[in-house]
Amino acid sequence: MVMSKDTKAKVLEALKTVDDPELHQDLVSLGMVGDVVVDGSSVKIVINLTTPACPLKAVIEGDIKQAVSKVAGIKSISVEFGSQVSSGPQKDSIPGVKNVISIGSGKGGVGKSTVAANLAVALALEGAEVGLLDADIYGPSQAKMFSVEGKRLMADSGKNMIPLKNYGVKLISIANLVEDGQALTWRGPILHGTLTQMLQQTIWGELDYLIIDMPPGTGDVQLSLTQLVPLTGAVLVTTPQDVALLDVRRAHTMLRKTNVPVLGIIENMSYYQLADGSKDYIFGEGGAVKFAEEEKIALLGQIPITRELRESGDAGTPLVMSNPDSASSEELRKAARALAGYISVQNMMTLPVI
Repeated sequence: MVMSKDTKAKVLEALKTVDDPELHQDLVSLGMVGDVVVDGSSVKIVINLTTPACPLKAVIEGDIKQAVSKVAGIKSISVEFGSQVSSGPQKDSIPGVKNVISIGSGKGGVGKSTVAANLAVALALEGAEVGLLDADIYGPSQAKMFSVEGKRLMADSGKNMIPLKNYGVKLISIANLVEDGQALTWRGPILHGTLTQMLQQTIWGELDYLIIDMPPGTGDVQLSLTQLVPLTGAVLVTTPQDVALLDVRRAHTMLRKTNVPVLGIIENMSYYQLADGSKDYIFGEGGAVKFAEEEKIALLGQIPITRELRESGDAGTPLVMSNPDSASSEELRKAARALAGYISVQNMMTLPVI
């Protein structure tokens, strides 16, 4: 028993030499070591990541094994991962919701809603608890992409809305509150009140991430949202061409003026893969890369344009669910993991010093 305790102490000392590659602090100081169990020459280490979608899980495991293998008497090392998603300094403005992320664009037609749907499902596939609010009031499309068209939202005895759920994501959309095909002309107080109800009178439960699919542009919904809830951050979606980037720049300027952190940008319809393996840059090349460099924000992903990405949305099953091995799915899941990583880093940096 004494030897086991002594070995455990040495393992913990070894873990103090292993840094989280994003947070740049050691695992012990960060409180990420959940348990260390020594059984003879074997040791099992439980690490609680700051997100189940950690993009560098394999790196952390490799660094742990390399450090702990130097402890005398240890011959077998196993690493198990759990997660405890962090939240920023903003308290639970929406009960149970740790992080609120808006997905926006400066203009329509860039595939923002498709990206939002796939990011939400990708995070859920990683093991996170995820919700999606379709705040694109004038053109809601998430009900179709999640195959819940025609379903009506229910309420509990306190008149709080109960979200629909599919593919592991809880969903609230205006499309499930009004008659099919109804044109909405809401502005001002009505629009603000509707957003308030959708955000704060919904039984979201415990969520790691609430994704908000924003309407294009910089109008009433964007302003109302910044007043209603402190956002963890925003993701911008664009295509590579100059016209789209002109508009996304306006959206970026608005976010800065309203003190919303920009977590990164995603370039959709980045290129078309030809049969011979070459790429046809239909909408131009490198637009989002240049924008990210100029504004010093992260480029989260470059999604190729494919027929199946469009077809999956029309069919009601986001591509990361229907064909997880496709090139577009792999890039979308990579973007989701990168997004989760940047949120973890930001939250750690903004936590108050105790």
